[in-house]
Amino acid sequence: MQNDCSTSSGSTPSTPGRIRHRRRSNEVPTEVTKENGGRLLVNDRNKYKSMLIRAYSSVWMIGGFAFVIYMGHLYIWAMVVVIQIFMAKELFNLLRKAHEDRQLPGFRLLNWHFFFTAVLFVYGRILSQHLVNTVTSDQFLYKLVSGLVKYQMVICYFLYIAGFMWFILTLKKKMYKYQFGQYAWTHMILIVVFTQSSFTVANIFEGIFWFLLPASLIVINDIAAYIFGFFFGKTPLIKLSPKKTWEGFIGASFATVFSAFVARKQTEREGNYPMAKKARKQTEREGYYPVVKKLANIMGRFQWLTCPRKDLSTSWLSCDPDPMFKPEYYSLQGWFPWKEVSVLPVQWHALCFGLFASIIAPFGGFFASGFKRAFKVKDFGDSIPGHGGMTDRMDCQMVMAVFAYIYHQSFVKSQNHSVETILDQILRNLSFEEQHALYMKLGQVFLDRN
Repeated sequence: MQNDCSTSSGSTPSTPGRIRHRRRSNEVPTEVTKENGGRLLVNDRNKYKSMLIRAYSSVWMIGGFAFVIYMGHLYIWAMVVVIQIFMAKELFNLLRKAHEDRQLPGFRLLNWHFFFTAVLFVYGRILSQHLVNTVTSDQFLYKLVSGLVKYQMVICYFLYIAGFMWFILTLKKKMYKYQFGQYAWTHMILIVVFTQSSFTVANIFEGIFWFLLPASLIVINDIAAYIFGFFFGKTPLIKLSPKKTWEGFIGASFATVFSAFVARKQTEREGNYPMAKKARKQTEREGYYPVVKKLANIMGRFQWLTCPRKDLSTSWLSCDPDPMFKPEYYSLQGWFPWKEVSVLPVQWHALCFGLFASIIAPFGGFFASGFKRAFKVKDFGDSIPGHGGMTDRMDCQMVMAVFAYIYHQSFVKSQNHSVETILDQILRNLSFEEQHALYMKLGQVFLDRN
């Protein structure tokens, strides 16, 4: 593929003794140096070879992704953690200097200490509720886990302080600038990369659907932009990414929004007009809509995607479909061939996701392109043939993950306290005597009402 950034050519260091040797296979070749440039993909003579390599890798990635989705919530969470580790490794290496690192044994380990402390803090907060629910039946484990959850913030704080002290004690003369630069770089990775991508884990346990839909829309947008740009791209979109074209951007936007709204349509085709009309006739006799019941049976195949996970087990999920996964019927007037159409309420939410994925999320990729130009590298890594590194594939996903979390918490998730939430607070925060007193008072309230 045509290189995406430029380098300064032919400069020789004035101090040969301080030449930096970086093990980086994705350096931009000097022969393609061109300000803000590179040919559009439509004019690239090697584009078909590049497309085959990219397509082959994409098939493997999509297949592996589908398998992990089938395995369930815990495996998806593990996949997210593995992706974050690969991203952290690529970004840690971006500013790594072999000469300085040899003089600081164990300094790389300090970066990973901060990373896994962040993992424990973020995921401990997100999964504490599910962890307690998992061991509710065992009194000893329940008390142990409740204690860990209660003091989790304290544990993480002292782990961070230990890393902070470790950093201070390893400071070396004439290495201060490099060490403090690495310290700041590590914290930027944790804040900008790790924290953003971690938001998606909270959505996984609200239902795999809320993880799968945003992630799939980014993939659809990326593939559509590549295809439209491959065949029709003529007009450059932005100088940071010279291969991006307006034709690819606009074509991908339409494809993504269309996919977002229609993606759920296939699961409710059983609720078409003739069936709905038949259902209405039977409703007059039996008092219910069999089409909705049949739809629930069809959606039962996808309960693995729509049901929330309340614990950390791997058992099969079963739940009543949420109202947003039940069809709403709209009458059509005029020349339409159908008198009535059915739309799932979740399709309107999917439309919002599609608009964001096609218009806003690509700016995560533009940001990453500018970042690579600043460091004069073509890709963050070379772990995925035809695509670059893991970070190259996840730049837009990080932006989308934050939006999906905020949107779900603001417009989808019910803000009312459930019985399970209140009961969990009682069991975790009240002693046995206080729980017994609460039980007696509730009994007295019921007696008084009767």
